[in-house]
Amino acid sequence: MKLSLLALLLGSAPLKVGDRAPDFTLSDTDGKPVTLSKALEKGPVMLFFFPKAFTPGCTKQTSSYRDRYADVTKKGAQVFGISVDDQATLKSFKEKLNAPFQLLSDPGGKVAGQYSGLMPVVKLASRANIVVGQDGVVKEIVTGNDAVDPSTAISACPSVKGAG
Repeated sequence: MKLSLLALLLGSAPLKVGDRAPDFTLSDTDGKPVTLSKALEKGPVMLFFFPKAFTPGCTKQTSSYRDRYADVTKKGAQVFGISVDDQATLKSFKEKLNAPFQLLSDPGGKVAGQYSGLMPVVKLASRANIVVGQDGVVKEIVTGNDAVDPSTAISACPSVKGAG
Protein backbone atom coordinates (compact mmCIF):
# COMPACT_ATOMS: atom_id res chain seq x y z
CA MET A 1 0.00 0.00 0.00
CA LYS A 2 1.29 3.47 -0.83
CA LEU A 3 1.52 6.06 1.93
CA SER A 4 -0.10 9.31 0.96
CA LEU A 5 2.23 12.28 0.79
CA LEU A 6 -0.21 14.25 2.91
CA ALA A 7 -0.14 11.64 5.69
CA LEU A 8 3.63 11.77 5.64
CA LEU A 9 3.67 15.57 5.76
CA LEU A 10 1.17 15.74 8.61
CA GLY A 11 2.75 12.88 10.50
CA SER A 12 -0.55 11.02 10.77
CA ALA A 13 -0.66 7.32 10.08
CA PRO A 14 -2.85 6.45 7.10
CA LEU A 15 -5.67 3.97 7.54
CA LYS A 16 -4.48 0.48 6.65
CA VAL A 17 -5.94 -2.98 6.12
CA GLY A 18 -6.65 -4.55 9.51
CA ASP A 19 -7.44 -1.22 11.22
CA ARG A 20 -10.82 -0.61 12.83
CA ALA A 21 -12.74 1.78 10.57
CA PRO A 22 -13.51 5.08 12.32
CA ASP A 23 -17.25 5.50 12.83
CA PHE A 24 -18.92 8.53 11.26
CA THR A 25 -22.27 10.09 10.50
CA LEU A 26 -22.71 12.08 7.29
CA SER A 27 -25.79 13.39 5.48
CA ASP A 28 -26.98 11.86 2.24
CA THR A 29 -28.34 13.85 -0.70
CA ASP A 30 -31.73 14.17 1.03
CA GLY A 31 -30.20 15.42 4.28
CA LYS A 32 -30.76 12.10 6.08
CA PRO A 33 -27.96 10.96 8.41
CA VAL A 34 -26.01 7.82 7.52
CA THR A 35 -23.90 6.26 10.27
CA LEU A 36 -21.26 3.68 9.37
CA SER A 37 -21.82 1.51 12.47
CA LYS A 38 -25.57 1.32 11.68
CA ALA A 39 -24.89 0.43 8.02
CA LEU A 40 -22.51 -2.34 9.12
CA GLU A 41 -25.37 -3.98 11.01
CA LYS A 42 -26.74 -4.97 7.58
CA GLY A 43 -23.45 -6.22 6.10
CA PRO A 44 -20.09 -5.07 4.75
CA VAL A 45 -19.73 -1.53 3.42
CA MET A 46 -17.79 -0.25 0.44
CA LEU A 47 -16.81 3.40 0.71
CA PHE A 48 -15.51 5.25 -2.28
CA PHE A 49 -14.01 8.69 -1.87
CA PHE A 50 -13.85 11.06 -4.80
CA PRO A 51 -12.50 14.61 -5.12
CA LYS A 52 -15.24 16.51 -6.97
CA ALA A 53 -18.59 15.69 -8.55
CA PHE A 54 -18.95 16.19 -12.30
CA THR A 55 -15.20 15.91 -13.02
CA PRO A 56 -14.10 13.20 -15.50
CA GLY A 57 -12.37 10.82 -13.07
CA CYS A 58 -15.08 11.13 -10.43
CA THR A 59 -17.80 10.59 -13.00
CA LYS A 60 -15.99 7.46 -14.21
CA GLN A 61 -15.47 6.14 -10.66
CA THR A 62 -19.13 6.71 -9.68
CA SER A 63 -20.38 5.26 -12.98
CA SER A 64 -18.18 2.19 -12.48
CA TYR A 65 -19.77 1.54 -9.09
CA ARG A 66 -23.21 2.07 -10.65
CA ASP A 67 -22.39 -0.41 -13.43
CA ARG A 68 -21.06 -3.00 -10.95
CA TYR A 69 -23.74 -2.38 -8.31
CA ALA A 70 -25.33 -5.81 -8.81
CA ASP A 71 -21.97 -7.43 -7.97
CA VAL A 72 -21.90 -5.48 -4.69
CA THR A 73 -25.46 -6.30 -3.69
CA LYS A 74 -24.88 -10.03 -4.44
CA LYS A 75 -22.39 -9.95 -1.57
CA GLY A 76 -24.96 -8.33 0.73
CA ALA A 77 -22.86 -5.15 0.82
CA GLN A 78 -23.76 -1.48 0.60
CA VAL A 79 -21.92 1.27 -1.29
CA PHE A 80 -21.52 4.89 -0.22
CA GLY A 81 -19.76 7.54 -2.27
CA ILE A 82 -18.21 10.35 -0.22
CA SER A 83 -16.94 13.77 -1.24
CA VAL A 84 -16.63 17.25 0.24
CA ASP A 85 -19.24 18.50 -2.26
CA ASP A 86 -22.43 19.92 -0.75
CA GLN A 87 -25.69 17.96 -0.67
CA ALA A 88 -27.28 19.83 -3.58
CA THR A 89 -24.29 19.17 -5.86
CA LEU A 90 -24.19 15.50 -4.88
CA LYS A 91 -27.95 15.15 -5.41
CA SER A 92 -27.62 16.53 -8.93
CA PHE A 93 -24.59 14.28 -9.60
CA LYS A 94 -26.45 11.20 -8.29
CA GLU A 95 -29.48 11.98 -10.47
CA LYS A 96 -27.38 12.65 -13.58
CA LEU A 97 -25.56 9.34 -13.23
CA ASN A 98 -28.65 7.42 -12.04
CA ALA A 99 -26.63 6.07 -9.12
CA PRO A 100 -28.57 3.45 -7.11
CA PHE A 101 -26.55 4.10 -3.92
CA GLN A 102 -26.20 7.01 -1.54
CA LEU A 103 -23.71 9.81 -1.94
CA LEU A 104 -22.65 11.44 1.32
CA SER A 105 -21.53 15.01 1.88
CA ASP A 106 -18.39 15.46 4.00
CA PRO A 107 -18.16 19.25 4.40
CA GLY A 108 -14.69 20.18 5.54
CA GLY A 109 -13.40 16.70 4.71
CA LYS A 110 -13.16 15.34 8.27
CA VAL A 111 -14.15 11.78 7.29
CA ALA A 112 -12.15 11.87 4.06
CA GLY A 113 -9.15 12.98 6.10
CA GLN A 114 -9.50 9.92 8.34
CA TYR A 115 -9.94 7.49 5.46
CA SER A 116 -8.44 8.61 2.16
CA GLY A 117 -6.65 11.80 3.09
CA LEU A 118 -7.20 15.28 1.68
CA MET A 119 -5.40 16.84 -1.24
CA PRO A 120 -3.09 19.62 -0.04
CA VAL A 121 -4.24 23.21 -0.67
CA VAL A 122 -7.57 22.35 -2.34
CA LYS A 123 -8.81 20.18 0.58
CA LEU A 124 -10.68 17.70 -1.62
CA ALA A 125 -10.93 14.00 -0.79
CA SER A 126 -8.19 11.86 -2.27
CA ARG A 127 -9.57 9.10 -4.49
CA ALA A 128 -9.89 5.76 -2.69
CA ASN A 129 -12.03 2.65 -2.39
CA ILE A 130 -12.21 1.19 1.10
CA VAL A 131 -13.92 -2.06 2.05
CA VAL A 132 -15.12 -2.36 5.65
CA GLY A 133 -16.19 -5.81 6.82
CA GLN A 134 -19.29 -6.27 8.92
CA ASP A 135 -16.92 -6.56 11.91
CA GLY A 136 -15.86 -2.93 11.34
CA VAL A 137 -12.36 -3.86 10.21
CA VAL A 138 -10.83 -2.49 6.99
CA LYS A 139 -10.47 -5.36 4.50
CA GLU A 140 -9.11 -3.53 1.43
CA ILE A 141 -7.84 -0.11 0.40
CA VAL A 142 -7.32 0.95 -3.21
CA THR A 143 -6.01 4.48 -3.81
CA GLY A 144 -5.27 6.90 -6.62
CA ASN A 145 -6.13 6.17 -10.25
CA ASP A 146 -6.53 2.46 -9.44
CA ALA A 147 -9.62 3.42 -7.41
CA VAL A 148 -11.51 4.54 -10.53
CA ASP A 149 -12.20 0.82 -11.13
CA PRO A 150 -14.02 -0.89 -8.23
CA SER A 151 -13.08 -4.45 -9.29
CA THR A 152 -10.37 -5.00 -6.63
CA ALA A 153 -12.60 -3.64 -3.87
CA ILE A 154 -15.56 -5.74 -4.98
CA SER A 155 -13.40 -8.89 -5.10
CA ALA A 156 -12.08 -8.18 -1.58
CA CYS A 157 -15.51 -7.49 -0.11
CA PRO A 158 -16.62 -10.33 2.17
CA SER A 159 -20.04 -11.80 1.48
CA VAL A 160 -22.83 -11.92 4.02
CA LYS A 161 -23.98 -15.48 4.68
CA GLY A 162 -27.07 -16.15 2.63
CA ALA A 163 -26.40 -13.23 0.24
CA GLY A 164 -26.30 -13.79 -3.48
